[in-house]
Amino acid sequence: MTPAARLQSAIEVLDEIFRTARPADRVFDSWSRASRFAGSKDRAAVSEIVFTVLRRRAELAAACPGGEARLLAFAALHLIDARPLAEIGALADGARHAPAPLTGEERAALERASLPGPDAPAHIRFNYPEFLHDELQRAFGPRLEAEMAAMLERAPTDLRVNMLKSSREKALAVLAEADIAAQPCALSPWGIRLLSRANLPGLALFRDGAIEIQDEGSQLACLLSGARPGEQVVDLCAGGGGKSLALAAMMGNRGQIYACDIEGRRLAGLVPRAERAGIRNLQTRVLAPFSPAGPDASLADLESRAGLVFVDAPCSGSGAWRRSPDARWRLTPEMLAGYRAAQDEVLARGARLVRPGGRLVYVTCSLLPSENEDRATAFAAANPGFALQDWQAHWPEGQPAPAAPAGGALRLSPATAGTDGFFIAIFAREAGA
Repeated sequence: MTPAARLQSAIEVLDEIFRTARPADRVFDSWSRASRFAGSKDRAAVSEIVFTVLRRRAELAAACPGGEARLLAFAALHLIDARPLAEIGALADGARHAPAPLTGEERAALERASLPGPDAPAHIRFNYPEFLHDELQRAFGPRLEAEMAAMLERAPTDLRVNMLKSSREKALAVLAEADIAAQPCALSPWGIRLLSRANLPGLALFRDGAIEIQDEGSQLACLLSGARPGEQVVDLCAGGGGKSLALAAMMGNRGQIYACDIEGRRLAGLVPRAERAGIRNLQTRVLAPFSPAGPDASLADLESRAGLVFVDAPCSGSGAWRRSPDARWRLTPEMLAGYRAAQDEVLARGARLVRPGGRLVYVTCSLLPSENEDRATAFAAANPGFALQDWQAHWPEGQPAPAAPAGGALRLSPATAGTDGFFIAIFAREAGA
């Protein structure tokens, strides 16, 4: 592909994202599958333009008000990549597979455009929805700008080593033999951070279940759960099952883990993944809708029996904005209210399953207090038999700890921990409750 064709493809991908509000990764994957002519360098170049626009959309829209996908793509090249306007005009020459020539209005808009300065509102300079400003200010206080600047960076690719099949040292050696640069994660004892691109599906290490792609923050949520061999463990919102696999590995194939979700399609691939990983103590369960007023037919046999209930709750995903920058622009107040209701529901459902002396671990990949601290506070008020634990009391001895305040729940973020944004609250059910 020529540079002009790459630019036109990026414009078309962005236009589809803006027009349909489909997740950007799905739109880009669809374009990649339909564009057999595009090589790896072509896909990387198109992706770079697309995701730069999505990360910096508020700034670019402020610089070029009213601009749609095409003008924002031109603005990204001009203002962020510092490409001269003459070069952009040469790319948009109307040739086959190239963008149509710049209109007079587009050229004038780009000539007068500049990125917002320090006096612009924070939500524009740091690219997040204005309606979330007060919440993010509450979350981070004077660190707001540093935290949101970190959310604009590209997320690394982290791997979790499956200790049932390998060790971190062996996995690092195999990656080195394949000329893949990598290093141990700073906090997770199972984590490896890639420093270069890698064709992971091409590695026997990956195909055999010895490594899984999993952000270090997600690994730390599992680590803090303290899943132990011999326990009854319920992963209540298992989804694709990445955390279920990590919990099962912690249990060393002793005890039982139930990976649950309300949508069976999410769980469909988990059993073969578990088999590849050498996990034998995992079973899946599709849940029926929950009614707080009546018995939970899907989980009646597990009521008050689980030593650990892991609630990776549905949420805004704001902690993963580095990976899905378009998600911030799809979020609405109504969607956020729906997530909060769902979080209260899964916490209530999970509480029924915890045995006396057991624990419930509430996890979100959100930055927002209304999904995190507020939900934990509401749960504690409604369930006096559960007490919020100090996360440090559950941190493995001798393991480097994240830079976070002691007491209560743990908040992870790219700026403070180098991970995706996560919130982890551990509740213990009193022995007599």
